[in-house]
Amino acid sequence: MSFLKRFRDLAMAAVIGMGTVFAASGSALAADENNHQNGFIAAGYDVVAYFSGTPTDGKDEFQAEYNGGQYRFSSAENLEKFNANPEAYAPQYGGWCAFATAQGRKFDVDPLAFKIVDGKLYLNNSQGVHKRWLKQEAGYIRGADHNWPIIRSLSADSLPKSAEGITRGAI
Repeated sequence: MSFLKRFRDLAMAAVIGMGTVFAASGSALAADENNHQNGFIAAGYDVVAYFSGTPTDGKDEFQAEYNGGQYRFSSAENLEKFNANPEAYAPQYGGWCAFATAQGRKFDVDPLAFKIVDGKLYLNNSQGVHKRWLKQEAGYIRGADHNWPIIRSLSADSLPKSAEGITRGAI
């Protein structure tokens, strides 16, 4: 491992560690674990519909709450499916971008940048990020699985805004 990569990794661990300390010491940095973009998980898209391969915007008349997250669905049938087994349909990492979570960050998502892997829904920040994520999805999933317990209760604003010189929202 190169010196610069090792230095960057150590610096990132320190930043995440400091955020954890600050979050534990004051509620100003405490955050909801879920990404309520547009007021809903997955920006209001029907999380059950992803499993049929067709992302569909949810409707106001079909809503549910699960694990602190607000969800919308395109039909009563999808709402029923979700209510019967919400864990099977809820996106990973509280609906935050999977690529960003692997980087120790929380970014909003483009609800059309998604993939189902081993029966789990992963969302990404943009189509460009999604293409990058697909090249090493197993590694990014491992990284995000490792980082999520560390960053889940930290606010997005308390985490670094950029990765490898690329600014938030443009990774």
